[in-house]
Amino acid sequence: MLMTFNEAAALAGFELLPAHGGGLGDRGFDSVCIDSRKAAPGALFVALPGKNNDGHAFVKQAFAAGAASALVEKAGLDTFGLEKAAREAGGTLILVKDALRGLQALAAAYIDRFPELLRIGITGSSGKTTTKEIAAAMIGAERSVVFNDGNLNSDLGLPLSVFRIRAGHEVGIFEMGMNRKGEIAELASVLRPDIALITNTGSAHAGIIGSEREIALEKKAIFSRFTGKELGFLPEDGVFSEFLAEGVNGRLGYFGKTASKKFGGAEAKGLFGSKVVWDGQSVNFALPGEHNLLNALAAAAVAEAAGVSGEAVRTGLAAARPLFGRSEIIAGDFTVVRDCYNANPESMEKAISLCDEAGWDGRRVYVIGSMLELGGEARAAHEALGERLAESKADIIFLFGEEAKISYAKLKDARNKFVFHTNSINELKLKVRNSARAGDMILLKGSRACALERVI
Repeated sequence: MLMTFNEAAALAGFELLPAHGGGLGDRGFDSVCIDSRKAAPGALFVALPGKNNDGHAFVKQAFAAGAASALVEKAGLDTFGLEKAAREAGGTLILVKDALRGLQALAAAYIDRFPELLRIGITGSSGKTTTKEIAAAMIGAERSVVFNDGNLNSDLGLPLSVFRIRAGHEVGIFEMGMNRKGEIAELASVLRPDIALITNTGSAHAGIIGSEREIALEKKAIFSRFTGKELGFLPEDGVFSEFLAEGVNGRLGYFGKTASKKFGGAEAKGLFGSKVVWDGQSVNFALPGEHNLLNALAAAAVAEAAGVSGEAVRTGLAAARPLFGRSEIIAGDFTVVRDCYNANPESMEKAISLCDEAGWDGRRVYVIGSMLELGGEARAAHEALGERLAESKADIIFLFGEEAKISYAKLKDARNKFVFHTNSINELKLKVRNSARAGDMILLKGSRACALERVI
């Protein structure tokens, strides 16, 4: 059992409405979910209101699936007949004013039950998922680690992830993302990290947050729950590192090729990673590109702070493998660089540079999708992308998406390149298939909504 209802009420200040008005005894919940279809026996179902569907409308289904309780907003009691649904199922209602805030408060209370757990938070405009995975591999070589799956890093994803913590865990590593103002501060209030790291700051979500400085300010909120004894890490040469360091109520460290004292250099192997020297010994690191090397150095910084050995760091480096859509290399008649989980100007530049700089005897085919959520910076960013592609080593460039038309206009007359644009994924797939030939390197890079993996 994760927590009894009485503990939840005492720790998070919730109001309880037991079935039939009876006592609760030692009853509680074994898991937490926000999808009634995934409600398991003994689960707590969190009824979240949404734009298209209101979770309160699915409380009855959650109880029918075996949920022991539902966290609901008081305003929904009468509208959705929740008391009757709970009474018929013998379930318990946990009443809150705001379901999301209630979930976050419950998650924070749950974490407090593990005072010995070393809590690590990782955020940044890019690289946070990769950094988290590498750090988990490094620390996990010597200590019991829990971490969030994939990129479950949002105001919902992180609170749900912390319920994976169990008594045997020594270190918790949690990624923290944002797509609105104030989100990192909310996540910091849930996790209250002992060690916090910012991989970098950039223009991701600039259309939502604003300027790059405002994005940096939001990322800085990962330090907002520091009380003086915590440790924060920043990139040694980050544009906003000095700004991010101002006023932090805790100790600060830096990561990078100079700041990471045990880093002895790296020998690049193009698309197939590099050989990294750490603490005097070399190890193969499969993730390609300078940006992934920096992600590894960021991971090593928190791993060292967590107290693991140089051997554990090397073990994590050797175990690192690309996640879906993040610097994946798919080898065959064609070598595909599937880096299309998401895109912003900084990550686009890294992907193009990786493919430009890799030693390659065949042709380079770049399939580039629009970069979204850039707001007022979208036109300038796509114009700059067109200019960058014109200078690249690509032999063939396919552009996909409405915003990518801006890039197309900048490079359609580029010399020695075949350039094509479309808004149709079917047309794109046909063009790429008919153009590609054995020995080509094919880069797929674009925002998540483009879903360029469909070209595979």
